[in-house]
Parts: sequence; structure tokens; C-alpha cells
Amino acid sequence: MVKKTLIPIGPYHPLQEEPELFKLYCEGEIVKDIKWETGYNHRGIEKLSEKKTYDQSFFLVERICGICSTSHPFAFANAVEEIGNIEITNRAKYIRSIIGELERVHSHLLWVGLAGHFLGYNTVFMWAWKYREPVLDLFEMISGNRNSYAMFKVGGVRRDIENNKIPQILKVLDLVKKKTDMLVGAVMDDPVIHARTKGVGILTKQDIIDYAAVGPTARASGVDIDVRRDDPYAAYPLVNWKVITAEKGDVFAKAEVRLLEMYESISIIEQCIEGLKKEKEGDINVKVKEIPEGWGTGHAEAPRGEVFHYVLSDGSNSPARHKIRAPSYTNIATFKKSCIGQTISDATISLAAVDPCYCCTERMAVAYDSKTGDRILNGNELIALSAKKTQNIKNQF
Repeated sequence: MVKKTLIPIGPYHPLQEEPELFKLYCEGEIVKDIKWETGYNHRGIEKLSEKKTYDQSFFLVERICGICSTSHPFAFANAVEEIGNIEITNRAKYIRSIIGELERVHSHLLWVGLAGHFLGYNTVFMWAWKYREPVLDLFEMISGNRNSYAMFKVGGVRRDIENNKIPQILKVLDLVKKKTDMLVGAVMDDPVIHARTKGVGILTKQDIIDYAAVGPTARASGVDIDVRRDDPYAAYPLVNWKVITAEKGDVFAKAEVRLLEMYESISIIEQCIEGLKKEKEGDINVKVKEIPEGWGTGHAEAPRGEVFHYVLSDGSNSPARHKIRAPSYTNIATFKKSCIGQTISDATISLAAVDPCYCCTERMAVAYDSKTGDRILNGNELIALSAKKTQNIKNQF
């Protein structure tokens, strides 16, 4: 019998920006099994939201993820506006979509740079991050912040994109397009990148379905899904664009999808800017007096995939219940499939290929008594307790 060696990735590891633990059980250099432990990042966002007003909750959920910080306000706004049957102005729709697509560009550039770094291709790393900077400068010009833009509110957006800012936005988009051409050439034509990523970390179409994976992770395996098209919101039904897919499901395919998606994002932004020119400047909000009783679900296509928010309202000015599922919560689980059978050196890039965000996956795994140290509830019991509480609140009205 061959003895398996345990190799931990995490909870603190140079590959990971946040704590999470992956236990790799290996025979020699080959990974035979893995176990994943979550719960290192629990911050109680859902519970905190119940103590905030709807307006305050936008600032809270924006801090779930630092990279795709507008995807959670997007989904939260969609959920609350569904409860109140609120239709925002076209100008607000265009602005929301511009912010969402600028974020997609900067997030994909960040991922491409990190992928190059993990492979030892630091030229790609430096290029991608250098040309991501002008995109962050646009965010600062539009919102005052390079991250956590504080743009969304119930009924519209907090700040307009004045027409005098449009030339600078278009100038940066033109620069990013040219530099994306350069990155695509570097990645698509480099034999070393091909050798390190093709046939590595493969997820089949059936694997995606089995694990309910989303975003570029799913589209790289030929699963043609995208919330922007499948459950349209904001300005996405008002502009023309296409969903990018690939078929191989390996690390190279995931890189290909993200690089080509940047072209679509730039096209969407340019069309939204044309839409802004036709709308009245300053028409960015509708007046919302109150949120009625009811419940709503909000979806948004974050750079990593579908973000889902469930909001239950009891008619007060705070959510009675707020449940969140980020794309990494399902995508990270696919590591079980993509990693087994790979070498240890390929296991890390297979994990990085889904662009994992561990703070987005925050969940309580176990509840302990702080005084005695005794375990009170395990993960399954916590889930059952949560479902019961939600149902009890629903039964009250």
C-alpha cells in the first residue's frame, strides 16, 4: 500500500491573499484526494445587515469583496427594487452597467497578472497590473474611490457621470483595448504558457453542472450561462454584446474567456456612454418612500460569476433577513474535481484558475460556547436553524 503524503495549502500561503485550508493527499507528486476547510473569514455580514437601514447596507455589502466590490450592491439593489417594484431611470441603468463593466475589466486584468505571476511569467504580471491602473483612475474620477465606489442606492445611483468626463473614459478604454491586444498575443502565442496551462485543471461540462459552477469557470467548459443575458437587469438588455465561451475547460480556456470578455465589457461601456448622451444629465434617481413587506431575489454577473442576494422585508427600513451567495462559494468546490490526478505544481494554478475569493465564501462552520469550548452546533445544524428562522419570519406576514 502506497502511503499518502499530506500537503497543506493554507490557511496562510503565498498563493492565497486570504486564509483558507486545502489539504492535498498525494502519492509522490500526484494529488489523489483533497479536503477543503472554510470558515476562516466569517464576519457576520448577513446578520449585520439586519441591523442597518437599506441605505447603510449598500456600504456593508460593498465590503464583502474588495476586488468586485460593486457586484454585491448590484445584486442587493436588484433584490430590494424587486420587492418595491421600483423601475430606475435609463441613465441610472447605464451608469450602473458602466461601473459593473469597468470592474469586470479591472478584475480580469488583476487575475491575468496573478496567473502570470503564479506561472513565473512576471512580464505578464507587470503588464496587466500596469494597464489596470488607468481603469482604477477612472473609478476615482467617477466616484472618488479606486475600490468600494459607493455608487449604488435603492432607486438609482448616488453620483452622475457628467458628460464632460466622457472623453477621458473613452481615452482610457482605447488604451485598454490596445493593451488587451498585447496581452492576448502574449498569452495565446506563448509556448511556455501553453505547456503550463493546456490540459491542466480540466473541468468537463458535466463537472460544471454537478458543482453548479458559474461565471468564466463555467463558460470555459462550454456552459453558456450569463446572468446579464439570462436574467437581464440594468442596461444589459439595451446594448448589444455576446457571451464568451470555450470548450476545453482547462486553465488555458479560463484565461481565454477572461481575456476575450474584456473586449465585450469595453463594447458595453462604449454603448452605455452613447446611451448617456441621449439621456438628461442628472436624471439618476427615482424617489423611494418605503420598502413594502415581501421578499425579493437579486442577481448580478460579477467578474467571477453569479452573485445572488435574497432579501426579506417586514415593512420597516431594515432587511428582516438577508442571505448572500457569492460565485466563489460554488466555484471553489470544483477544485475537488480539477485537482485530483494533477501534479502538486499544477494543483496551485488549477485552484487559482477559478479566481477564488475566500472572504466571499464566509460561512460559520461550527458554533462553540465561548466559555466552555464545547461545540453547540455543527454546519448542518446551523443551515437547518437558518432555514427555520427564515420560514418563521415569512409566516409572520
